Amino acid sequence: MTTALKKTLIDGLGVLQLSVSPAQIQQLLDYLALLTKWNKAYNLTAVRDPLQMVTRHLLDSLAILPFLQGQRIIDIGTGAGLPGIPLAIVDPQRQYTLLDSNGKKMRFLQNVVAQLGLTQVSLVEARAEGYASELGFDSIVARAVASLAEIMANTAHLLRPQGHWLLMKGQYPQDELEQITLSHTVIPYQVPGLDEQRHLVRLSRASSC
Repeated sequence: MTTALKKTLIDGLGVLQLSVSPAQIQQLLDYLALLTKWNKAYNLTAVRDPLQMVTRHLLDSLAILPFLQGQRIIDIGTGAGLPGIPLAIVDPQRQYTLLDSNGKKMRFLQNVVAQLGLTQVSLVEARAEGYASELGFDSIVARAVASLAEIMANTAHLLRPQGHWLLMKGQYPQDELEQITLSHTVIPYQVPGLDEQRHLVRLSRASSC
């Protein structure tokens, strides 16, 4: 199974055209092993098959890496660390903050950060609307945690003036887009090995309609 996981991961990274070192590939697999182990007791994800986790969690998260901007990234409602942990592993030069209000998921992430030595990752156990950051963030990412309007309303205070929201969705979110007043770009993207729609909604507060 380990060989199959590694091959699926490496093949997917190649399709995404991401340059990843052997050490980073091992970190991704170590994260996957921790997720599989802790999931049995903590119910961190509905995906149980480690091979499906490679596609649905690791590669899906890493597919948005080319669209990140700036040095300070926050992952809202990170859950089991998605997309934040895979991004931080492959992109260690940026600072990542992972935010979630679920205590058991935070305990899992504390273990992940410690075991993988992810010194560029900060963990915050809080709701987005109750969290304040003096420095703010260049990119706010979220993976299917709420509607576009709700995420924006709850996190606008965290976004730097020239920053962007990068919100991950499955099917084209037409109804949600009709509820927002900022100009936006919807970027379809493909996850290697996954025959499902994926869209990234990019919004900037500096470009209101």
